[in-house]
Amino acid sequence: MALKKTSPETLCPIARAEDVVGDRWTVLVLRELFMRNHRYDEIQAQTGGTPQMVAARLKSLEADEMVERRAYSERPPRYEYHLTAKGQAFYSVVLALRAWGETWCKTPQEGMAVRYTHQRCGQPAGLGPLCEHCGELLRRDELVSEPSAAYALERQERREAFKRKPVAKSAE
Repeated sequence: MALKKTSPETLCPIARAEDVVGDRWTVLVLRELFMRNHRYDEIQAQTGGTPQMVAARLKSLEADEMVERRAYSERPPRYEYHLTAKGQAFYSVVLALRAWGETWCKTPQEGMAVRYTHQRCGQPAGLGPLCEHCGELLRRDELVSEPSAAYALERQERREAFKRKPVAKSAE
């Protein structure tokens, strides 16, 4: 089931973009793809979405040409999901959401969830969209991520809970 498109009749780019990525679950699916999680089960485990919700968002992102499916198993048929050039271009939006969330939605005691090193200059990248050291635009393929111990533990616990949970898997 693809998500309903509501604003193709408007020239407003914000309304049109919101049709593609305007819900929490879609952004979380994209976050996982940027974190290099390409398999359905890992995306579902890390987003906490139902099988139907994750499948619907992936199908919608594929229909909007932000994601492409690639088969990794024929028997049974299984797919990985990869960002297209259009999907990769969404990274600056993810960085902006991350920066806003780190600044306004957390206490200083919590610390940053993920620290990035900019490979081009070898220095901490900061919150972006430009490297705080060299000033270049940050690109996902030029960043080395280091999750905090607390965030790494949180993600591991979700992965383990997902494996223990009897979940009805959606058709990939």
